[in-house]
Amino acid sequence: MPRAKKTWGEKMKAKPPHHVILEKDFAGIPKGAKLLISCPVEIAAELKTITPGSTMSIQAFRRKLAAKNNCDATCPVSTSIFLRIVTEHAWEEYGRTGSTRDLAPFWRVVESSSAMAKKLSFDPAWIDLQRELES
Repeated sequence: MPRAKKTWGEKMKAKPPHHVILEKDFAGIPKGAKLLISCPVEIAAELKTITPGSTMSIQAFRRKLAAKNNCDATCPVSTSIFLRIVTEHAWEEYGRTGSTRDLAPFWRVVESSSAMAKKLSFDPAWIDLQRELES
C-alpha cells in the first residue's frame, strides 16, 4: 500500500543544514569546495532577514547562506527544492490565516517569471502583488 503524500508542513521538517566537501566539480562549483546543504527551516528564517521592499536573486541568496555558514557555496539543487517547500508551505499558511504577517517572504527571492513559479500551486501573479505591496 502506498504511503500517504507528505504535506508541505511535514516537508519543512527536513534534516538540519550540513556541509560536504565536493569530491568532483558540481554545478559550476569546483572539486574541494565546502558545499552547504541547507534545509527548509533555515531558508525560511533567512528569507525573513531580507528587508521588506527589496529583492534578491536566488544566486545571491545562495551566496548569503554559504557565507553565513562558512561555506564556499550552497547547493543549487537542494536550495531550489527547499525554497519550493518553503513557498508552498507559506502559501498554505496564507490560505489558512489570510495574512502574510508571519510568512517566510519567498516573494523577495522567487520571481513570478521563474521556472519554479510556473510549478507552484498558485498564480505567480500573487508574487508580483506582494512585491508591489512592499514597495
